[in-house]
Amino acid sequence: MGYRTPLSQARGLGSAKHGVGHWISERVGAIALVPLVIWAVYSCLRLAQLDYYGAVEWIGSPVNATLIVLTIAISFQHMHGGLRVVIEDYVYGHMTKASALLANLFVCGLAGALAIFSILKVALGGA
Repeated sequence: MGYRTPLSQARGLGSAKHGVGHWISERVGAIALVPLVIWAVYSCLRLAQLDYYGAVEWIGSPVNATLIVLTIAISFQHMHGGLRVVIEDYVYGHMTKASALLANLFVCGLAGALAIFSILKVALGGA
């Protein structure tokens, strides 16, 4: 039985093959959010000047409804990915980490789905 350092034991094993995909996903989401958030801020400033019926008409536009749904979907996906990295890096204990990752998935998924459903309901005339 030899005495090997942790580095010598890990050398040659390669990567876990999943880190690059998460990294690319985070960066693509962040890049996509830049123009979408600029559009959303501009739209919120315009919406603040409208009354209820003007806002419903604005959301009823296919372009506006599509862009706001994209903004919300990409935002919640980006938030889920970022929180997943924080949980994986800083939460210790197998069950605690698994519970936190599961809660992250459910909370981000549910909140995103509710937001998108609400927008589509207004956009399609159900409000």
